[in-house]
This record gives sequence, structure tokens and C-alpha cells, in this order.
Amino acid sequence: MSTIREILKRKGNEVWSVTPESTVYDALSLMAQKSIGAVLVISDNTLKGIMSERDYARKIILKGKSSKDVLVEEIMSPRVVYIDIDADIEESMALMINKKIRHLPVYEKNRLAGIISIGDVVNALIDEKEVVINELENYITGRR
Repeated sequence: MSTIREILKRKGNEVWSVTPESTVYDALSLMAQKSIGAVLVISDNTLKGIMSERDYARKIILKGKSSKDVLVEEIMSPRVVYIDIDADIEESMALMINKKIRHLPVYEKNRLAGIISIGDVVNALIDEKEVVINELENYITGRR
């Protein structure tokens, strides 16, 4: 069973963040530039929240507000669900499904180690299943 650590080894552990005082527009610009769906909100080296495209859609667009006038702290999700770097992939999938979230910060010994998305988890699960399928095919056909 693969772990979150293995996902981060493949994808990298770079974390993009904004401050609570950043405008939503600036956060969206960063997200577009980096092709990511969420940014962590960090102040004084402490995780304060997470802002996603979903937060923007529901709390800015649908309410007729301007992203240039609203601060990230006004729309971010302040209760951030996170996972330990040594948790297995299926545990992270279950957590994301149960909490209805798409992005999950990863911690190692009380230190932010990266962030994973539901896409990262799905791809890792698919890769893992393909290995099992290939091994079974080789066993059945005697190509070991």
C-alpha cells in the first residue's frame, strides 16, 4: 500500500500560499499561474485556512461580489483537514470523500510537508491497481 509520502516524492512538496490579508483576486491569479485549485492561507508560519475555487464560486461570484475588493480571510475555509505524511493512500481517499474536500495539506512531525489533491490520490490508486493487474496477468499467463 502506497503512502502520501510516495505521492509527494513523485509530485514534489511545493506549497503555494497567500496571507489572510491578500485579495481574493491575488489568490486567484496565483492559482491560475500555478494551475492549482486551492491555496493555503498562512500567516506567521501558521496555517490559518485554505481557499479553493469552490470558495470563490460560492462566496464571491454567486453573491455578486468583486474578487478585487474581498480579502481571502473573508472566504477561506478556516477549519483545515490535514493528513500525516505516512498515512496510506486509501485513508486519504476516505478522508477526502467523507469530508467532501479536494485538497489535503500533509504534515510530518507538526511541519507542513506539502499538499495533495483528489487527482493525486486517484492517480496513485490507479497506478497501484495497474501494478496488481499486471502481476496477476503475468501469473495467469506464466510470464513471471
